[in-house]
Amino acid sequence: MELSISFTEDTSKYVQIYEELKQAILSKKLLAHEQLPSKRTLAKTLDVSVHTIKEAYEQLQAEGYIYSKERSGYFIAPFEFEWGQQQKHHISTAITSPTYNINFDFNNGHVDKEAFPFSTWQKLLKKHFNVDNLTTSPWQGEAILRTEIARYVERSRGVTCEASQVFVYSGTQNQLQALCHFFGPKTHVGLEEPGFKRVHATLQQCGLTTHAIPVDNSGVTMPEKSIHMLYTTPAHQFPLGMVMPVERRAALLQWATSKKAYIIEDDYDSEFRYKGLPIPSLAKMDQLQRVIYFGTFSKTLIPSLRISYMILPKSLVEEFMLFNKEQKSVVSKIDQLVLADFIAQGFFDKHLAKMRTIYRKKQQTLLAAINTHFSKEFEVIGEKSGLHIVMKLPKRLAEQDAIRLAQEVGIEVYPCSISYQQGSKHAMVLMGYGGLTLEQINEGIAILATVWQTSIPVESLL
Repeated sequence: MELSISFTEDTSKYVQIYEELKQAILSKKLLAHEQLPSKRTLAKTLDVSVHTIKEAYEQLQAEGYIYSKERSGYFIAPFEFEWGQQQKHHISTAITSPTYNINFDFNNGHVDKEAFPFSTWQKLLKKHFNVDNLTTSPWQGEAILRTEIARYVERSRGVTCEASQVFVYSGTQNQLQALCHFFGPKTHVGLEEPGFKRVHATLQQCGLTTHAIPVDNSGVTMPEKSIHMLYTTPAHQFPLGMVMPVERRAALLQWATSKKAYIIEDDYDSEFRYKGLPIPSLAKMDQLQRVIYFGTFSKTLIPSLRISYMILPKSLVEEFMLFNKEQKSVVSKIDQLVLADFIAQGFFDKHLAKMRTIYRKKQQTLLAAINTHFSKEFEVIGEKSGLHIVMKLPKRLAEQDAIRLAQEVGIEVYPCSISYQQGSKHAMVLMGYGGLTLEQINEGIAILATVWQTSIPVESLL
């Protein structure tokens, strides 16, 4: 057998010999039961030690490529299937979509990175990054953080709870999965139509039955179907942005009480409200009888922190704790301790006040730019709170056409259609402004207007 190897310094010689022989076997250059050279012969041929050949042969034998006979040597192992068949069929069929150079990204999940208090956070991180904090947290979260969260929601949203009712997770989907497992696959859940697509996906992945509950100008409507839970975003409906009035909130709570159902109130960006007086949360009105409260630090701090929280009614806590007793924490202990300290020392409230001013100015800049550059046929909705608005497009401009035209001039906006389970009647796009500067907002909207204002419907070109 001829075997020629140009050894490199990247890998051990025995590994290179092993790889060469393996490829010869896979490509059938070496056939079943064919005898390999003796270790001494091959060592002499390749000018290596006998030990090097021994290691290569033993690896091949361990993986089943060769077998040995006592006092006879090593032989190629037979096999009944095509070793190389996977390589033949792995031809990429992916459709390549055009790539665009995006200069202005109106992503609703982005925040103002420059405003984050890096120096303060780093000092706290240095304080807590020590040998005592290298273990994992209790599965429900650090007690000190849960206590600070309970204090925060009481003073900011009027939700009175104990630390034992607070559970720390790594995002809305994560805590929603925990609820799904707790309530079980026979649970029927109502979802806002339109609503968070990731919530819908999570519920389906967990095997729960979902029902689309339409929204109107006051938010989610009264469920007519028999459901066990209702997921809603009353402070700033996602994606359309309406704020649920007190009358609708009271009606929903009456429904939940009469049906013995639970309401999941996702307060994902309630901290940022720009018009009108604050409206009490469902959890405050209900005082956590039938309401499960969701909160997150992704909007108020940074998305990459991945810390959220869920507050349960007292009636569910003991059973939920028992159900999850074998779970482990999904959030960094050090991050939890830093955040707890950040809240306790007043840095969080100070940061929130600063961000409300920044985001209010950004939103005013966005609305003024739209008013300046766009005609009345482009309607803005959902501007009373949060970090995004929705722009309703004129009939002549389809959603996908609007997105493509924007991308061609370096702007990224996002479809609303993906938030619907049953299809949308209107073409709309979602535009976030948290991650853009005032200059970028002005420039981006001016450029966007040049392509949307003059767009011609596709059907008129046919």
